[in-house]
Amino acid sequence: MYRMIPHKIAWVIDSSAYINNYLQEHPDVFIVPINIHFGTEQFVDGVDLTSEQLYERIRNGANSIKTSQPSAGEFAQLYSKLSKEYESIIAIHVSNSLSGTLSSSVAGAQIAQVQVDCIDSLSLSAGITGLVEKGIKLQHEGLPYTEIVEHLKSEATKFKNYILIGNLTQLYKGGRLSSAQFYLGSLLKIKPVIQINNMGQLQELDKVRSHKRAIQYLVDKVVDSVENDGIETVYIMHANALGQAESLKETILLSCPNLDVTIGEISTSLAVHAGEDTIAVLWYLP
Repeated sequence: MYRMIPHKIAWVIDSSAYINNYLQEHPDVFIVPINIHFGTEQFVDGVDLTSEQLYERIRNGANSIKTSQPSAGEFAQLYSKLSKEYESIIAIHVSNSLSGTLSSSVAGAQIAQVQVDCIDSLSLSAGITGLVEKGIKLQHEGLPYTEIVEHLKSEATKFKNYILIGNLTQLYKGGRLSSAQFYLGSLLKIKPVIQINNMGQLQELDKVRSHKRAIQYLVDKVVDSVENDGIETVYIMHANALGQAESLKETILLSCPNLDVTIGEISTSLAVHAGEDTIAVLWYLP
């Protein structure tokens, strides 16, 4: 049960977030889905296309796969409805450097003529999840609304992540790898590690030879942050690689037995770009 609180807030997120049971079942959280396109076919993330169906299409050689943000009209319709039921609306979206979703959200609020505090998460997946959960916690603690918004904007800059790309094909098809990089990487079994920096931009961080070394790279990054930053919670996100995620969790817990480690699957809209077998560790600094 959620107790009554003085300031009623609607929380709006897009489907690039990690939608855990808490967010899925929370009555004040509203999810706006991202669209996925296979040529002329359009699907709605998390509604009429499962992750397994996506991976099956990719394995079968589907081309021209892309995503598009929700329209401003979709946001406007939602915000108009929520404005009649809530005192305030906070929308937290995938990094504006990676998607136009935040811009659509802002435009939707303008169309509906509704005040919405749209926050750039500077992240994606569990990064959005962590911000929403933090915001709801602050709301229940009775923190003034304006302070909640400012706290979340500050919190967004503390996001840390290391993403191990499992399959170079999707990055290549998406134009993030040149032909030479793709073929050389595949030949040498190079595992690129990418990161979303504190400005919300995707950058290549490292290249690691062999999958085993790449996994140890992720473990070392987590252990280092536990020992030096005092982090208490980590998300392991994966793209149809649950076995790898569970093994990674076990290895991390050998060095950090008190760490709270949550495993989740990345959304279908993110899997379009990252590809199958991608695995990532994500957390917020204290």
